[in-house]
Amino acid sequence: MSEKLIISGNRPLEGEVSISGAKNAVLKLMAAALLAQDVSVIRNVPELTDVEIMLEVLECLGAKCKYDKENKTVEIDAKNLTSVYASDEFVSKMRASFVVLGSLVGRMKEAKVALPGGCKIGERRVDFHIKGLEALGAKCKIEQGYVCAKALELKGADICLDIPSVGATENIMLAAVLAEGTTRIQNAAQEPEIVDLANFLKAMGANIEGAGTNEISIHGVNLSDLHGVEYTTISDRIEAGTYMSAIIASRGHGIIKNVFPNHLTIFTGKLLEMGAKIKLIEPNVMEVSSNSRLLPMNFITQPYPGFPTDLQALAMALLSTSNGISVVTESLYENRFMHISELWKMGANIKQNKNHAIIKGVEYLVGTSVCAPDLRAGAALVVAAIMARGESEITGLHHIDRGYEKFTEKLKGLGVCVSRVCDDNDLSVLKMRDKSGTQI
Repeated sequence: MSEKLIISGNRPLEGEVSISGAKNAVLKLMAAALLAQDVSVIRNVPELTDVEIMLEVLECLGAKCKYDKENKTVEIDAKNLTSVYASDEFVSKMRASFVVLGSLVGRMKEAKVALPGGCKIGERRVDFHIKGLEALGAKCKIEQGYVCAKALELKGADICLDIPSVGATENIMLAAVLAEGTTRIQNAAQEPEIVDLANFLKAMGANIEGAGTNEISIHGVNLSDLHGVEYTTISDRIEAGTYMSAIIASRGHGIIKNVFPNHLTIFTGKLLEMGAKIKLIEPNVMEVSSNSRLLPMNFITQPYPGFPTDLQALAMALLSTSNGISVVTESLYENRFMHISELWKMGANIKQNKNHAIIKGVEYLVGTSVCAPDLRAGAALVVAAIMARGESEITGLHHIDRGYEKFTEKLKGLGVCVSRVCDDNDLSVLKMRDKSGTQI
């Protein structure tokens, strides 16, 4: 049964929130655990539907998994993998699970992995992944919605990516760990999650240099050199940016704990440009506040260390009530403006011209019923509801549940007047079913 959030907005937030483990890091660490014939324990794992999907993927490959939600740990025993087949049933739900391709090709020299799914924010090209694996010696083809890869052996190669694709960088890294010789990935992705993956692999016994720069070198090791590890993942920079936005949107004051400020440099700089107040009071604790209408600003989404595409929708929600005109350019995904039509319902003045959005700030938004079209757009609509006058209802929560742990509880901790209830439309359908015996 679907649910909805009901939020009463237009009140300043006050409180604190602790940031969970990074979704986009921990999912890749789970896939990386397949490389070692051993048991690995990952800590600081958020309680998310995406984590549960990835566990199902690993278990269908033969790994034995234990998920301790209370202690936020996942134990993965990959001693005896029994399959190289990652079904569309799971992979189509979440694109991050596609990264098992690199692990399977690296360890098993064979893989059959469904093409990636997840939010419909734009084209998810896999040709960079395939070219990288082929450069290492794998033969790849796409058949009936699956990438099929096989290799007698893998050998290191120099690989230059056309764009710094995060997923392609990760898949190539994972496959190259057990390749003979040295692999160099040029124009590699530089995201903090890439660094976290490299640190995890190095803790397992891999030999990797340059993660966090545009050139990563992986010196191949033997399977016997890899071993299980206990590893704590980084905190989620996108979640941190979400709560920063919520506090600023409400013209409130809040403390954000367990945050890595260096992962948010560009975003924090833009918030300061808009007039927000942000202060680092401890190495991993930020004080965030705002007490006036925000100023307009322009930005272009870019690969890290540029402005994160995952925070674009949140920034647009803030700009919808800024004092002036802003221009947002989305350079990475062609369908990442789906939140605009929902913000219109709340009174926002936004015009879209292809991958540009021109935002003329209005004095205030008005609460209404909106639907989350994807994960980050859903978070942006929550922020919009927090700043809006009146009550808002937000549906499509299955998207939000993919990326935000205990979202309602954390919002309440900041003082948001929010409740999560069953969708009235679902209840009315159930009542009709009870009366007639069939669903209309």
